[in-house]
Amino acid sequence: MKYFLILSVILLSFSSYSQEVDSIFRKNINIPRVTDAPKIDGLLDDEAWEEAPIAADFVERNPNNGRSIPDSLSTEVKIIYDDLGIYFGAKMKDPEPHKIATELTERDDIGADDFFFILLNGYNDRQQSMQFIVTAAGVQYDAKMTNGQEDNSWDAVWYSEVSITEEGWVAEVFIPYFILRFPKKQIQEWGLNMEREVFRTRTRYSWNHVDNKKGAFSLYDGEIHGIKNIDTPTRLSFQPYVSAYANNYDGKTNYNFNGGLDLKYGISDAFTLDMILIPDFGQARFDNNVLNLSAFEVQFAEQRPFFTEGTELFSKGDLFYSRRIGGRPSSEVEAGDNEELEFQPDKVDLINASKVSGRTESGLGIGVFNAVTNEAFASVRNIETNELRSEKVEPYTNYNITVLDQRYGDNSSVSVVNTNVTRLGDFRDANATGLYINHTNKANTWNYSASTEGSWVFENNETVFGTEIQARANKISGEHRMSGQIDLRTLDYNINDLGFSTNTNYVRYIGYYGYRYLQPKGNLNNMFLNFNLFHFRRLEPDLFSHVTFNFNSSFTTKDFFNFGGGFELRPFENNDFYEPRVNGRYVEFPGYHDQWVWMNTDFRKAFAFDGFVDWYNFFEEGRSTLVSSLNPRYRFSNKFSLRYGLFVNESFKEQGFVDMDEEEIIFGQRDRVTLENSIGGNYIFNNKISLNLIFRHYYSSALYSKLYSLENDGALSEEIERENIYDVTFNTWNLDLNFSWWFAPGSQITILYRNALDSYLEESGQSFNENFDYLFSHPQMNSLSIRLSYFLDYNRIRNAFSNSDNRLSNRPKKMSIGS
Repeated sequence: MKYFLILSVILLSFSSYSQEVDSIFRKNINIPRVTDAPKIDGLLDDEAWEEAPIAADFVERNPNNGRSIPDSLSTEVKIIYDDLGIYFGAKMKDPEPHKIATELTERDDIGADDFFFILLNGYNDRQQSMQFIVTAAGVQYDAKMTNGQEDNSWDAVWYSEVSITEEGWVAEVFIPYFILRFPKKQIQEWGLNMEREVFRTRTRYSWNHVDNKKGAFSLYDGEIHGIKNIDTPTRLSFQPYVSAYANNYDGKTNYNFNGGLDLKYGISDAFTLDMILIPDFGQARFDNNVLNLSAFEVQFAEQRPFFTEGTELFSKGDLFYSRRIGGRPSSEVEAGDNEELEFQPDKVDLINASKVSGRTESGLGIGVFNAVTNEAFASVRNIETNELRSEKVEPYTNYNITVLDQRYGDNSSVSVVNTNVTRLGDFRDANATGLYINHTNKANTWNYSASTEGSWVFENNETVFGTEIQARANKISGEHRMSGQIDLRTLDYNINDLGFSTNTNYVRYIGYYGYRYLQPKGNLNNMFLNFNLFHFRRLEPDLFSHVTFNFNSSFTTKDFFNFGGGFELRPFENNDFYEPRVNGRYVEFPGYHDQWVWMNTDFRKAFAFDGFVDWYNFFEEGRSTLVSSLNPRYRFSNKFSLRYGLFVNESFKEQGFVDMDEEEIIFGQRDRVTLENSIGGNYIFNNKISLNLIFRHYYSSALYSKLYSLENDGALSEEIERENIYDVTFNTWNLDLNFSWWFAPGSQITILYRNALDSYLEESGQSFNENFDYLFSHPQMNSLSIRLSYFLDYNRIRNAFSNSDNRLSNRPKKMSIGS
C-alpha cells in the first residue's frame, strides 16, 4: 500500500505544480505557394526559387552553444510549397569547398560527412517531429524524433540532390505530404528547425537557437506559416516484391520463390494504415547468438522492416517486443518413454500484419496493431515402430496492441497501452495494460514520470495477475542534474507473450546526481560526471539484495579525443534470488569493486579506433572478471572503409546455476572465456549502390572446477563426489555479403549471400586449432537470395494512365526524380 500512496502523491503533484511559462524564442518564416515546381537537381536555378523567402542567421549549437555562425559559413535556406509537398533549397557557404566532407555511406548512415538537416512537426506541439538529413555526398537519412529521442528505423520516400560549388555546397529537398502528419485544417502552422554540420571542425549550427541548458532538442522549433488551403493528393502507395532463395545445407539444396505486397494508405491527413500481405523476411540479418548461462533469455534486435518502421507509438513501456510475433512456439512437445523428438520448430510463420496510427488535431495519438500467425507442429518418432506423430505446439494466434497517447503542454503526455494475445483452442492467452504519465513543468526544468502496468495470463483455467509500478522525478536543466526513482514488480508480473521482461518480485530505489559542462572550458569541449546509488530488495518476502554505488565520466577535448572511466562498488555480500531458478531461494555472492576506462579517437581522421577495459575484482580470493574491447577502423577513401572488432571476456572462479537434481539445486564454479571477432566493410559505388560485408565468429567456453549444492540459507556446499558433466564450448560463425541498389525512390534490389554454422560441444579446454577443426566438421548453411521491391505511388500511376488531372500531369519532372 505504501508504494501506491507514493505514486498517488506524485500524480497529484502534476496537477498542482506550476511555474512561469518558459519564453523560448521561436523564429518564423512565411512561405509562398508555387504553381511550377522546381526540378530537384541541386542547382536552385528554377524560377520558383526567385521570390522565395530566406531563413538565415543560423546559431552555433555545438560545441559553443549560442554563438552566431561566422560569415564565412553563412547559410541561407529558401522554402516554398504546393499541393504535393514542401521544398527546401539550402545554400551553405564554405571558404574551403575542397575540404567539405563527402564520405559515401549506405542509406540511413552518416559517416565523415557535412550534412543538412530538416526537422518538421506538422502538429507544432514540440514533441514529435520527422527528421530528414542529406549529406554532402547525397546520402539520405530519415528518422522520427520524440522528445529528443531518435528512431531511425522509419524510412520514407522523399527527394534530394546536392552539388558542390565554388562557394560551398547546395542541398535541394522535396518532402511530399504523403509521408508527413498534420491536422486537417485550412491554415497550417508547423514546427521547423534546420541544422548544418561542418564535419572537419565538428561544429553544428541551427536555424532556431537550441539552448543546451535545459529541455529536449525538439522544444526549440521555429515555425512555418503560410501553408493554407492545400489540396493534398491521395496518400496511397504499394510496394510489391518478388524474391528467390537457394539454400544449401548438409549437401541438400532447396529453392524457394516468394511474392507479396506491402500497402500504405492515408485514411486521413493524420492517420495511416500499413499492411503487409504474404510477408517475406528471408533477408533479415542473423542474430548475434551467444552462450547464455544466465537466468533470463537474450533480447535480440528486430531485423524485419515492417516491425521497426513507424512503431514509435507502440513502444510505450516494454509491452511490445515484436520478436514475439513469429518467434518460438509458446509450448513444447513432451515425448513419451519410447519416443524421441524428431523436429521442434524454432519459429512460427506470420500470415499477415497491419497497423493504423496517427494523431488528432487535439494531440491524441491513436495506434492499433494486429498480426496473425500460423499453426506450428512438432514431430515425435516412436523408437520401437519408427512411426512419426505430429503434435501442435502453436495454434493460430492473434496479437493486438491498442495505444492512446494524449499530449499536453510542450512535452508532456498521458498514455494507455493494451496488448492482447489470443491463441485458438486450449492454449495460453495473455493480456497486459499500462498507464504512463510523463509531465514536464512549464519552465522545462523538472520532469516527472509515473506508470503502472498490469499483466494477466490465462492458462489451464487459471488467471495469474501481476503488476509493476514506477515513479521518478528528474531535474533536467543546468549544469547540475539529479533524479530520484522508485519502482517495483510483483512475482507474477509477466508480459512476455508480447512484451519483454526479466526480473520480477523486487523493489528498487535509485538516486542520481550529474555535473556537466554547458560550454567548452580550457582544453575540453564537454565533460559529464555522473554519480548513481542503487538499493535493490526482494519484494515478498522482503530480502536485501544489494547496494551499489556507481561513478562514470566522459570527456571530449578540443581535438575531439573522447575518453572516460568509472568506478563501481558493491560493498556488501549480495543475495541473488534469480540465479537459483526457483522461487523463494537465493544464493549469496560476494561484493566487488569494478573499474574501467574507455577511449575514442578522432573519427574525423581516416584511421580511428575505440576500446575499453573493465575489471571486476570480487571480495573472494581468485575471483575476477576482465572484459576488454578494441575496434579499429580505416577509411581508405570516400567509397571504401573497413572495421574490425575484438571482444574478450575472461571470468575466473565464476559461480552459477548448472542443474536441478530432483529438489536439489546444483551450482558450479567455472572459468569462462568468451572471444568474439568481427569484420565489417563497405564499398559504396554511389549514393544508391552499395556492397556491404559483415562477418562474426563467436566462441565461448565454460570449464567447471567445483560443484556445489545450494543450501536454504543461500550458502554453497561443495559436492566432491558429484560427476562434472557440465563443461561446454559454443561456437557460431556467420557471414553476410549484401549488394543493394536503390534503382528508384523507395525501390530496391538486394542480393545476399550467407554462410553460417555453429557447434555445441559438452567439453571445454580445447586448443584454438582443435576448436576450429570441430566447428568446421559441422554442416554449413549456404544461402543465395535476390529480392526486388518496387515503390508505386497511386498518384504516379494515375498520372501515367490519365491526363484528366492537369495539376498532376504538368509535373513529370518532379515525379520522376531519382528514376
